[in-house]
Amino acid sequence: MKKLFLIIGAPGSGKTTDAQLIAAKYDNITHYSTGDMFRAEVSSGSKRGQLIDTFISAGNIVPIDIAIETIVGAIKKAPTDVVVIDGYPRSGEQMTELDKYLENEPEVELVNVIEVEVSRETAFQRVLGRAADAQVVRADDNEEVFLNRMKLYTDPLAEIQEFYTQKNILKIINGEGTIEEIVNEMDKFIQSRI
Repeated sequence: MKKLFLIIGAPGSGKTTDAQLIAAKYDNITHYSTGDMFRAEVSSGSKRGQLIDTFISAGNIVPIDIAIETIVGAIKKAPTDVVVIDGYPRSGEQMTELDKYLENEPEVELVNVIEVEVSRETAFQRVLGRAADAQVVRADDNEEVFLNRMKLYTDPLAEIQEFYTQKNILKIINGEGTIEEIVNEMDKFIQSRI
């Protein structure tokens, strides 16, 4: 039985970094982002990978049923019993479909959904700070992209929080501290659940 942890958070919340650092500490935890899973499936040359490639290469969103089959397939093939995925679900539909799929999936148990909570100001400073470090395009371009990504995250958030709260599996972690503080809190929590 694979134990699954999903980590959600606004752009700039640090969710990917947190998950990577925790997985790097242990031999029994595998970390994936959804993008990694799609790329791995495409490079495997499988029929599903070829199908995913037709959507990605055309700049289209991978249909939800294919996305979920890919995610669950990657979880099952993971080299460890504990799998941490960041950045999923991103919508009410993704959440509902994943839940339906997992209900009939005896090999995978969704243990917890961890939300890394940061203020809009913190997220904004972190994302635009990264962009400034990389000397990318004008600040207003970055700001527009950030605000769009933030809206995509916050619009379905209340529905996602309510759904996982009712299932008693939502854990909120304060993402305002140092990376070390956040990783330690998340790490302790994950260890307490496995």
